[in-house]
Amino acid sequence: MDKDRNAPPLNRLPAVVWILVLPIVAVEVLLWAGAEGLVGGPQAIGWRLEAIRDLAFLPELFDWMAANGRWPLVHVARLVAHPFVHQSFTHMLFVAVFLLALGKAVGEVFAPWAVLAVFFGAAAGGALAYWLLLDAPAPVYGGFPAVYGLLGAFTWLLWLRAGLEGRSRWPAFRLIGVLAAFQILVVVALGGSDLGFVAELAGFGAGFGLSFIVSPGAWPRIVGRVRAR
Repeated sequence: MDKDRNAPPLNRLPAVVWILVLPIVAVEVLLWAGAEGLVGGPQAIGWRLEAIRDLAFLPELFDWMAANGRWPLVHVARLVAHPFVHQSFTHMLFVAVFLLALGKAVGEVFAPWAVLAVFFGAAAGGALAYWLLLDAPAPVYGGFPAVYGLLGAFTWLLWLRAGLEGRSRWPAFRLIGVLAAFQILVVVALGGSDLGFVAELAGFGAGFGLSFIVSPGAWPRIVGRVRAR
């Protein structure tokens, strides 16, 4: 079989994926360079802690906001800002790899605005579920809840295709089932100290649920069903 010599060396990614990936990588490179003393001087060593303090979702802060009925926008924004700061370069790298792969799969079907809706909706949904379901003071940050939202959208695509082809839809959930089982085993091995997987699984649920609303042709289907009733 002849190969297309003019084909790009890397598969083309939807522009919206780059819009998400590039800021994540840029922030991490800056924080890494500061920690290594390459930029910013001695004070740059603490940039990562400052970024986590300013961008992470803080359950205790939201407890205070709910108790006092005050919702400053700068803090509400943490719901969608926390995917852009990570614990380490390796943490960011795993997020970026999954984002590129899942973003391509979802972005080739969903409109750019729908990809953004799933990404940020899952980030917010994951953080809120973590806050509401757990009494855990640990902050939520990093892109995994949002990436799990894209996994939810990808699972929705597999689920939809299986239904259209008359096959069982349950195998569409095989990947999230394996990941969830693995994370639970890790938590048990660590003595239940890391409950961040709750935000990630909630992000998956948010991404799957949002796909019913933001997928191509969703609104005409919804309006049609409402009128039919």
